Amino acid sequence: METLYSIGEAADILGVSVPTLRLYEREGLIIPIRKKSRHRLYAPADLERIRCLRKSINDDKVGIAGMRRLLALIPCWKIHDCKAPDREKCLAFNDDQTPCWKVSPRPVPCGDADCRNCEVYNHVTDCTALKRTIAQYTIDKG
Repeated sequence: METLYSIGEAADILGVSVPTLRLYEREGLIIPIRKKSRHRLYAPADLERIRCLRKSINDDKVGIAGMRRLLALIPCWKIHDCKAPDREKCLAFNDDQTPCWKVSPRPVPCGDADCRNCEVYNHVTDCTALKRTIAQYTIDKG
């Protein structure tokens, strides 16, 4: 069974404040696990994702808005192989400022899917995977 951490434990491990983790969630950078009580839990992959965010924000001087934009560039429609009619109606396809898991309402094929379990969100848990994913799907394969 995977170890899960409360928001306070995750903050301590990462050396950040609890409000910082809440901010990252509000901005669409992370999707913590939610218990029925609505308490947030963080898996090891979440901690790695947050480390990547922190490195980019602190070391590379990429702001939160910049990180959100980078995540919005993940071509979810290619990963899900969405057809043209679905892309035309898709807010994520037409919005380059918001990660697909933050747009609402979500059209087919996403609909009511749990974005935390989505291949698009889970595909980029660290900085290397994010870079590789954007490159893989955006390079013109002419």
